[in-house]
Amino acid sequence: MKKLIFLFFVILASINWSFSQSRGIKVGYIDMAYILDKVPAYAEAKNQLDQKAEKWKQEIETKKNDILKLKEVLKTERVLLTKELIEEREEEIAFQEKELLDYQQKRFGPNGDLVVQKATLVKPIQDQVFNAVQDLAEARKYDYVFDKSSDLTMLFAAKKHDISDRVISVLTRAERRQQMSKKQLKEEESKEKLEDMIADNPEMTERQKQMEERKAARLKMIEEKKLAAEERKKAADEKRKQQLEEKNNKKTGTVSDTSKGKPNTETSTIDKTNTSKADENKAAADEAKAQREAAKTKSVEDRKKLIEDRKKAAEERRKQQLEAREAAKKAKDSVRTAKP
Repeated sequence: MKKLIFLFFVILASINWSFSQSRGIKVGYIDMAYILDKVPAYAEAKNQLDQKAEKWKQEIETKKNDILKLKEVLKTERVLLTKELIEEREEEIAFQEKELLDYQQKRFGPNGDLVVQKATLVKPIQDQVFNAVQDLAEARKYDYVFDKSSDLTMLFAAKKHDISDRVISVLTRAERRQQMSKKQLKEEESKEKLEDMIADNPEMTERQKQMEERKAARLKMIEEKKLAAEERKKAADEKRKQQLEEKNNKKTGTVSDTSKGKPNTETSTIDKTNTSKADENKAAADEAKAQREAAKTKSVEDRKKLIEDRKKAAEERRKQQLEAREAAKKAKDSVRTAKP
């Protein structure tokens, strides 16, 4: 029956799609099992139910062991007992086996405690999911939303039509809002609008990623320039300090003849260090420049691609409009021809 209903919906969607020219049919689906696994309240309720079920299983196992012991005792003492005592013990074993069967049905039967309590614990959470799906479908203008984990047979479902993560997002937002002030709620609404806009426009996500990459490259270049400036300043301070020390030594006469005749190895080392750092700074600047040029080239290419995509979409819409006009014209001509 459910498969027939699903087939009816598919046929109805196909008919509506064929006759709809202004807006196409918008179909989405959810995975209820996936959503429930992501909801903390469901995990907690399921844990409580599993604990109760485990306790009932232990009680059933204990009763089975007690019955097994009674059977073993009867088997051992059967030769020593009268016929009346044997029948009495057999009746007792049969009575306990019936009690065990009744207990199993009470706990794990079709209408047992496990099914009832599962419905009691899980139903409020499922209602929240259904309400979130309904609100999301109305806000996003979905015509149909199916449940992938139900008995309906879905032979194929494209991932782009899966709105399970959005439903989880709606549930999470509702839980967060209960603990927020008015100011925090306004900020959260702005954040949610941005998230929804990004989710609805994958191209915006790509552009935002490119902007973040360019921003990171700029920050890296600024940091490299800052470090290079600090290194140059540090080297200049060291050189100035060395020169001041040499002047003071000459004034006080502490500079020996030997040191005068020798080249200043420390100054030479500083000069080499400065030269090496200058080369490093130049290489860093060249690399940053190359990164900027690459980012600029990529941005131009992305812009060209976006313009081409828009052009193709406009041509497709124009083509559809022409086809629709042609079909309307043919229909009008056929009506005019059919008149006597």
